[in-house]
Amino acid sequence: MKHIRLLLRVTLGLVFLAACWDKLLHPEAFGRIILNYRILPGALVAPLAVLLPWLELLCGLALIVGALSSGAALLCVLLMATFLTAEASALWRSLDIVCGCFSTDPSASGSLSLAMLRDSGLLLLSLAVLSFSQKRQRAE
Repeated sequence: MKHIRLLLRVTLGLVFLAACWDKLLHPEAFGRIILNYRILPGALVAPLAVLLPWLELLCGLALIVGALSSGAALLCVLLMATFLTAEASALWRSLDIVCGCFSTDPSASGSLSLAMLRDSGLLLLSLAVLSFSQKRQRAE
């Protein structure tokens, strides 16, 4: 069981590292993607475009290293729930946009429905890692 918990935690951490990389390199492009969702006021877009990838990076590193993994897993749960909400909102409003999850390329292909399916799986993975982290802390 210990190996499964480690595998799940490291897998989630690697996903978050992969998700943050392009956004860290291209915050302006990521800001345009956030703006396309038409949820936030323009004044919040640039700060979020800079902050969010760093938060993903810190969560990913914490999960891989195993330091503060319970807190990092909780942040992952909150982030995934937020991402799913934004994607559902865009899908419901029939916005023709890219999710911006792993790439800031505006011509990237992929549907919001598929992004929601993937992110639902990542939310479940985040919840599992959080649950395992909390159980381990209680046992100690």
